[in-house]
Amino acid sequence: MAATAFLWSLAGLLIKLIDWNPVAIAGARSLIASAVIAWYLRRPIFHFSFPQIAAAVANAATMLLFVSANKTTTAANAILLQYLAPVLTAVVAAPVLRERTRAEHSVAIALVLIGMIVMFSDELGGGRSFGNALAVISAVTFSFFFIFMRMQKDGSPLESLLLSHWITAGICLFVSLFLPAPHVTARSLIAVALLGAVQMGLSAVLFSYAIRRVSAVSANIVAIIEPVFNPLWVFLATGEAPGVRTLLGGSLIILAVTAASVISAGRRSGSEPAL
Repeated sequence: MAATAFLWSLAGLLIKLIDWNPVAIAGARSLIASAVIAWYLRRPIFHFSFPQIAAAVANAATMLLFVSANKTTTAANAILLQYLAPVLTAVVAAPVLRERTRAEHSVAIALVLIGMIVMFSDELGGGRSFGNALAVISAVTFSFFFIFMRMQKDGSPLESLLLSHWITAGICLFVSLFLPAPHVTARSLIAVALLGAVQMGLSAVLFSYAIRRVSAVSANIVAIIEPVFNPLWVFLATGEAPGVRTLLGGSLIILAVTAASVISAGRRSGSEPAL
């Protein structure tokens, strides 16, 4: 799951290399990602159960909402509000999945939220209420995505991700027909290919493996390390060193996620059965 979050974090850096509108980028990325996932599955199994369809719709909605939120509010607001998802997952997972929210999860969620506020304190605010509302809705769909994927722990949840990218690609590419044509360059093509094949395609394979082996709450908490990696990519690409608040907030998030993961792993390897 940590590797999945690591790959997700590449999005910001790669998107900066593409001078296209966000809808075209999202559509092309999902189209390539779906090809990678389909190649990996070889013979995908679509039984169109409720969890399979619901997870696909939730993920597609999250991707579309997050792109829209980033265009209508500050990036910091969109990230922070979307990552309210672990709180929602913790509330819903207990009755739906019968997975108890452990003490380490509750403490980690609180520390992670504090860490994110510290990280983005200089950038928060200034966003429009509509964009903030979209980010909150994306947090809801993001949390349900984890839950519906976890419902398929005894099956193959990767088909849900394949469906979600088909949905996203179809919607975005249709909308792109009514927008100015993107300026295609070698750099943009390489960046889009990496976005689709690695940042989304490979991460989907890793995510489908992880969600079958860790609880929905644990997976959602670990996923929060995604924005922590972003300053690293900015530093490597531009040489811009992260500020003190970024380092403090990021360190708190990593420590909280690591501690919660280690404690949860200890529970599973002890007397309690794995979730």
